[in-house]
Amino acid sequence: MSAVTVREEAPPVAEERPTIGRRFHNWFRSPWRKPRFLAAFTVLYLVWALLPVALAVLFSFNAGRSRSTWQGFSFRWYWEDPDLSVFHDASMRGALTQSLKLATLTMLIVVPLGVLFAIGINRWRGRWSGTSNFVMLFSFVTPEIIMGVSLFLVFTKLFTLVHLGTGAQLLGLITFEIAYPVIIVGARMLSIGREYEEAAMDLGASPSKAVRLVLFPLLLPAILASFMIVFADSIDDFIIVRYLSLGASTETIPIRIYSTARGAPTPALNALASLMLFSTLIAVGIAFVIYRFLTRGERGGARQPGGAFQDFAGQI
Repeated sequence: MSAVTVREEAPPVAEERPTIGRRFHNWFRSPWRKPRFLAAFTVLYLVWALLPVALAVLFSFNAGRSRSTWQGFSFRWYWEDPDLSVFHDASMRGALTQSLKLATLTMLIVVPLGVLFAIGINRWRGRWSGTSNFVMLFSFVTPEIIMGVSLFLVFTKLFTLVHLGTGAQLLGLITFEIAYPVIIVGARMLSIGREYEEAAMDLGASPSKAVRLVLFPLLLPAILASFMIVFADSIDDFIIVRYLSLGASTETIPIRIYSTARGAPTPALNALASLMLFSTLIAVGIAFVIYRFLTRGERGGARQPGGAFQDFAGQI
């Protein structure tokens, strides 16, 4: 009969729990930790930036005249009040119409011109190409107050065929905003290169056909972004539009807000500002939806950056 040896196991030793300081030290030294500080800083910044806007929009639906005490939900300051609402106040309605008109016309004129200028500057390899690029982007680095004063002097002293008002405001916004599509589209062209156009011309396409069928489809995301940025920046422009305005008939929403905010305005002013915000958000949302639709193949991995060239090659 063999003896069975029973081996006694030592009782497990309780692991020493790290102190709070040691745990913080390990977390701080770990390269895989979550960036909680950056996340907290981002949240605090968003709250700081968006809270005043949210309060202004909230009190545009206030039933009473107060802009600081909530008195119930109502559309009074949008259209229900027969005298003081945005819809019934002729000056506010005119400011909203003027802002939308200037922003839309500026967007429709500036973006096509900016795209053509970006293509010309990027593809031009002449003696004065660098100088032309600097002159084109000069408005981007010029302070807006200087641009507004200069345009005011131009239209009142030199180029007197254009009178102050809508025409001068439109030309001023075009002059100031044209740098945005040039920069955005130019940056997109630098990332694309010239290989696709050259390959299309090797297959028999003319330069204009290569640009139209190959380059433009590749530039669509940048063009949509240009539309969005120009509209959003034009609709709330104050300095240039204020210098080139002509009376109350050409006041925009920022001018109207500035001229009445220091008095005792009603929440209709909040409603007017909210309508400007809603217009910008709608424009950005439409551009984003179109951008997602046009780039759905690239995001899914099915379409490569040269997909436009492949479509062109398939037509030959």
